[in-house]
Amino acid sequence: MAKTQLGVIFGSRSCEREVAIISAVQLMNHVDTEKYDVIPVYISEQGVWYTGEALRNIRTYTPFNPDAKGVEAVALDVTAGSGALIATRPGKGLFGHPTQVVVARLEVCVIVMHGLNGEDGTLQGMLELANLPYTSTGVAGSAIGMDKIMMKQFFRGAGTLPCLPDCWFTRSMFEHDREAVLDKVESELGYPVFVKPANLGSSIGVSRANDREGLIDSLELAFEYDRRVLVEKGLDKPIELNCSVLGYDDDVEASPIEMPISGEEFLDFREKYLASGGSKGMASLHRVLPAPIEDSLRDEIQRLSCEIFRMLDCKGVVRIDYMFDRVSEKVWITEINTIPGSLSFYLWENAGVKYSRLIDRMVKAALRAHEDRNMRNYAYSSDILKGVSLGGAKGTKGAKGSKGAKL
Repeated sequence: MAKTQLGVIFGSRSCEREVAIISAVQLMNHVDTEKYDVIPVYISEQGVWYTGEALRNIRTYTPFNPDAKGVEAVALDVTAGSGALIATRPGKGLFGHPTQVVVARLEVCVIVMHGLNGEDGTLQGMLELANLPYTSTGVAGSAIGMDKIMMKQFFRGAGTLPCLPDCWFTRSMFEHDREAVLDKVESELGYPVFVKPANLGSSIGVSRANDREGLIDSLELAFEYDRRVLVEKGLDKPIELNCSVLGYDDDVEASPIEMPISGEEFLDFREKYLASGGSKGMASLHRVLPAPIEDSLRDEIQRLSCEIFRMLDCKGVVRIDYMFDRVSEKVWITEINTIPGSLSFYLWENAGVKYSRLIDRMVKAALRAHEDRNMRNYAYSSDILKGVSLGGAKGTKGAKGSKGAKL
């Protein structure tokens, strides 16, 4: 039986590129080699695509050398259904011409991207143009899930999803009238608040403000990473709870719930990824798993997680983060991670699903979604072109349709 050519696409022009590298190498080390040929595809900080066996070794990236042995620059042929990775190689001899060579053909793509230019729907759109199956949430769900401002508006618009109060600002609003921004936060939210770049993850650029001076510092920090910033009402020492969801369409399952342990006011990048030297990504985070919570709260979080998954038409593996307020005994949705750190494999291992089996299920979801997409009718035709006259050199000005109507 022929093996599936499994492209693992990771890296990209993102502040979270290094986290994506760790997640991708973890995944490649757990792929069932009896079923798949792994084809690593690394997108560098400069946006150049590379492939090669050396990319499976974490040492290749410290630092990354594009001229290293076992690494080759490639480009994806976006012709629908091709899946070809094409390398341009120098010609042989004094008068040799460069030649283009197909070094691999991707059949299914596992997207291991965190942040912009990969998790935000851009890469997903490219793969849909190329008509290649891929494991992450689709274009629209990925875009909404990446943008914290749009995401909160989506959750709030659903009517049944519990969201903390918030407000948002652009960099130009802050630069034009700083006092108005500060006054709005204080009048609508009070303190404490959390300030977050709209399009970033891994807690990069996120900080807590307890007073006006701290709010100014937090806004200035967040605006370094994005031109749009979310300011969200803070809670007093809430419990953080995370739940992963796996599947596609009608086949959706929620994982056990974890309770991350933090020694700070919130889980920052250092605690998320550097707690054990950074070699295990999110898997190195200190946590209690499963979380020691009431069954009713567990059931509610799992129900909400599956509901959000379906609303955003997700597929593959996502993770949804929550805050539980001890005082009010209410649970609040923080965000959805459409491509979570370490692909949340540790949550599924707690449910008895080995990482290799998790990858199988992600691939299955990708193939099902790809089949559904190709069932659409793209062949609708009409006589509209037959009746169009563009008027020769006059271009479209005054062009008329079949009944004389201007186009």
